[in-house]
Amino acid sequence: MSNASRAFRYLAIFSALLFFALAAIWLLAPGTLLAHWGVVFDGGVTGLVGRRAAPLYAGIGVALLLARNAPPSQGRTAVVAGFVTTCLLLALLGLGEWAVGQVESGILPAVLVEVALALAFLYVVRAEGRAKAHG
Repeated sequence: MSNASRAFRYLAIFSALLFFALAAIWLLAPGTLLAHWGVVFDGGVTGLVGRRAAPLYAGIGVALLLARNAPPSQGRTAVVAGFVTTCLLLALLGLGEWAVGQVESGILPAVLVEVALALAFLYVVRAEGRAKAHG
């Protein structure tokens, strides 16, 4: 296994575990994250939306976990593209909501993690492409 493939494997596992944790939090305690972001948890609409987000996070985690050992391929690239798109859109949404005052600065650590994960996956995929081209 090349270093880039090992890096992909570890990054996919880490990200999957993180997304499983987020799924559990959104399902079982959505008020925890919302309170950190300065959003009032009323149990109604915010609870519904949070609980409905949980399966999406879990599904992304499953896709990453199952792709962790996959060699570079069109399918794995699709999983990475979907993950990067998800992370960057979440980050953009978080920044937008913060900019208009819908959430407090507690959202910024989540935004940083989302951007970092997206960049890490892009870096690993690019490194694999360079390694393949040179080797």
